[in-house]
Amino acid sequence: MARPGFVLEVDERTPPLLVHQGEGFRLQKFPLGSRVIYPPDSLPKLRGLRNHIRHALDHPHGSEPLRELLTPGMKLTIAIDDISIPLPPMQSPDIRQLVLEEVIELAARRGVEDVKLYMANSLHRRMTADEIKHAVGERVFRSFYPKDLKNHDAEDPENLAYVGKTDQGEEVEINKRAMESDLLIYVNINLVAMDGGHKSVPVGLASYRSVKHHHNVHTMLHSKSYMDPRPGRSAIHDSCRRMGDVLKANGLKVFTIETTMNNNTFPDPFGFMNKREWEWSLVEQGTYLAAKKANEMGPSAMKHQIWTRIKSPAGVTGIFAGDTDAVHEQTLATLHRQQLVEVDGQSDIMVVGLPYICPYNVNSIMNPILVHCLGLGYLFNLYRNKPVVRPGGAMIMFHPVPNEFHQVHHPSYVDFFEEVLTETTDPSTIESKYEERYATDPWYIHLYRKSYAYHGVHPFYMWYWGAHALDYLGDVIVVGGDPKTCERLGYRAASSFRDALEMAGETVGRSPSISYFHVPPLAIADVR
Repeated sequence: MARPGFVLEVDERTPPLLVHQGEGFRLQKFPLGSRVIYPPDSLPKLRGLRNHIRHALDHPHGSEPLRELLTPGMKLTIAIDDISIPLPPMQSPDIRQLVLEEVIELAARRGVEDVKLYMANSLHRRMTADEIKHAVGERVFRSFYPKDLKNHDAEDPENLAYVGKTDQGEEVEINKRAMESDLLIYVNINLVAMDGGHKSVPVGLASYRSVKHHHNVHTMLHSKSYMDPRPGRSAIHDSCRRMGDVLKANGLKVFTIETTMNNNTFPDPFGFMNKREWEWSLVEQGTYLAAKKANEMGPSAMKHQIWTRIKSPAGVTGIFAGDTDAVHEQTLATLHRQQLVEVDGQSDIMVVGLPYICPYNVNSIMNPILVHCLGLGYLFNLYRNKPVVRPGGAMIMFHPVPNEFHQVHHPSYVDFFEEVLTETTDPSTIESKYEERYATDPWYIHLYRKSYAYHGVHPFYMWYWGAHALDYLGDVIVVGGDPKTCERLGYRAASSFRDALEMAGETVGRSPSISYFHVPPLAIADVR
């Protein structure tokens, strides 16, 4: 049985703790009395995955078995989560590949010939052929790409279907082929509790016209716990649920397949990062020292290449199929067993190290806007009930925050950084003054559709993800961050952790309580 997560109180015996810092890492001493939130150990992975997949398809939750839903002459569409999850990308074979092979073979045996596959990339960049091949596997790729296996295009009016409005006035517009199908199968990987459920189709296969109703400042400010998708607790999930109801009422039949992963995040030689520091063997201690030295001495381009090539050895812990709500209930229970950690009360300061990867820089660059999204948007919000840090408290992050952008993947990010953030960092002002222009700009739309660029509006949504934290926190300090870049973001830069604590004291007092959120591997703090 895997050990649960726990909260360590730092004392004289506590060794320096591993802290991620972009494409680097360090061992950092923490003040006595600091709390360290450790994730649970990895749950055992499932053995014989194909048998588990077949069992899930034959014994679904809240639905007939998949074979009974497949009939000759039907129109079948399969949507697949895109490159944004899991993080890092899985080692081959990707679980999506194994699921797809079983589903497609079953469809063929049932006489289904009209099959189309879409990467559910929403407003994310298109996936390259190699990226798609890694996710779906060689067999599926060769059989369907490019004619019948495509990236979803959220800006193609001929291939979008306007379905209607929710009772809250939210417009629902999704992939036309999916809407016109007799059955839509959605193949998902759930990295955290925020993913999956009704958030899959109304986001992954939607248009900007639809997505803007739940990816906005008001929704983010009223989603106080992104990791608690139960009704009434997260405005973004409530919106997606209403959209899902509209799709169902208009005849869309969805068969959901969700999968969950364990916490075995890093492969060798970085496997020591999965473990608690006092449990490192002598070999692992030596590996840390060698890896750190090589990482610091190597050329920047080589270092970046090494990190972007990492594939996670994470094992599959659950495969659930059937009705969306019934499936997601099982998914959440499994995720909570892997990630939930009980935390007693809030702290004055929350400390977190930002790793090199987030959902939107896979095979790319972690630009300053993505640093904001990862830190204040995602890691700050890895909680249930209430944040790790108290209202008006300080958040200290470790990251170099270089002024670097991927010119192909993030063109509108560059303009957002240079134009928008020079005027204001306030999410509401940014939304009202700039969003529509960026979202409808013909050049950004062209790059999204024909190149490999994120949609023109995407940096806005990354900024909005941090709206709750910006509204909640009294101070944001980045250890090792480029001072000018941090200033542009509205943060303060510190040269050392000691300096950051001294600066935070101006906001929270001179004897603050401190919680270090030790991720990745991921945890969700259940703050009581």
